[in-house]
Amino acid sequence: MRALSIALTGLVLVSGSAAAQTPAANEHALLHRLAAEVRPERMRADIESMVGFGTRHTLSETQSDTRGIGAARRWVQREFEAMSRDCGGCLTVVTPSDTVTGARVPTPTEVVNIVAIQRGTGDPNRVIIISGHLDSRVSDVMNFTDDAPGANDDASGVAAVMEAARVLSRHRFDATLVYAALSGEEQGLLGGKIVADYAEAQGWRVEANLNNDIVGNSQGQSGVRDTTRVRVFSEGTKTVETAAQAERRRYNGGEVDSSSRNLARFIDAVAERYLTNFDVEMIYRTDRYGRGGDQVEMLRHGFPAVRISEGAENYDRQHQDLRVEDGVHYGDTIDGVDFDYLGQVARLNIVAMAALANAPATPLGVTIEGAVKPDTTVRWQAVPGAAGYRVWWRPTTASQWTHSRWAGSATELTLPGVVIDDYFFGVSAVSAGGYESPVVFPGPAGSFVSVGDPAPPAR
Repeated sequence: MRALSIALTGLVLVSGSAAAQTPAANEHALLHRLAAEVRPERMRADIESMVGFGTRHTLSETQSDTRGIGAARRWVQREFEAMSRDCGGCLTVVTPSDTVTGARVPTPTEVVNIVAIQRGTGDPNRVIIISGHLDSRVSDVMNFTDDAPGANDDASGVAAVMEAARVLSRHRFDATLVYAALSGEEQGLLGGKIVADYAEAQGWRVEANLNNDIVGNSQGQSGVRDTTRVRVFSEGTKTVETAAQAERRRYNGGEVDSSSRNLARFIDAVAERYLTNFDVEMIYRTDRYGRGGDQVEMLRHGFPAVRISEGAENYDRQHQDLRVEDGVHYGDTIDGVDFDYLGQVARLNIVAMAALANAPATPLGVTIEGAVKPDTTVRWQAVPGAAGYRVWWRPTTASQWTHSRWAGSATELTLPGVVIDDYFFGVSAVSAGGYESPVVFPGPAGSFVSVGDPAPPAR
């Protein structure tokens, strides 16, 4: 979305009024300030506390105050409650849970998430969720007694969630922000399903889930250290796509333009503008090959979601018994965490969440037409909080949006000489202060709402 806006030759037709020239991209001082408020030393203290519980396996001890998943989740709850006191009660802490049995949970076990909710001031039903999983494991996923420090997988993700809560709770945003420490990920993405079910039961319009899983290491298996990149995984076609929608998409396009993919593009643009020497590498997969994370359950509920993971993983440090063999150290211990790198990941999450929460909701009802015509017309429905809209297009092989045109407050724009066959199209909503939503690709393939594409609620 930092793509160069180009002037079009000829007349641009807009429903309701003539189109203005594209306004200059806004640089938001608030987002720079938020990035500067991140403190890696606080995240170190958080991870030291989580590692100190010995194991956080989902099936581990729940009654002890010093060991096991029960002690760990009560500690997170106390931390969130302290943050809420510091911000005058701005966080509501809830504990969505479910009693689960399954292949990796042989006896009925209560799985509990710790969730802090910062209610939005203008559009509180629009929700942005940051998540990480609190539980840990060793080589045998059913071993709940041995020490499983889980420093990087995924105390690092939970530390990023907690740092986001500390920084963002000092400010107020139009949309609701949710900070979620999940349990049961290693036993089958259980916490992801529980928080997605909770969001659905609350009637939230979840616009984004940023799931942070394994985000604290900068030295890969090869031994090469890279502190300059982070991977953002996103699905290309929606998990909840129907057969009829799939048929339409296969013919007209949309394989690389799900709401989750355009959320990833949004995060990439944020990194380019607000972070120094830290690049988002968009990965066109739902997750790492053959592996999964809690964002998968959000996708199964129809919510836009991405997985954020370090640029280079060290597999000797993941899902391993603590040991030394042939001089190689195995196990997920705290010495494998690069806290300056983790600080960069936290900054990325915080700035992206603030940018999303200050922007208007993503446009609804986006459609295009232009078959057997030299021009393309894009239409959409107005959304609350939008001062105007920007129409985007790009060549079908481009990874990012490359061209745009400002539409003002209109809900229709015709692009003379831009042939519908040759480009992909989308629309973003822009606030009076210049905050811009992710781009929405036309039709069900790109919509940010999970069921249909209804008219926006009255403000």
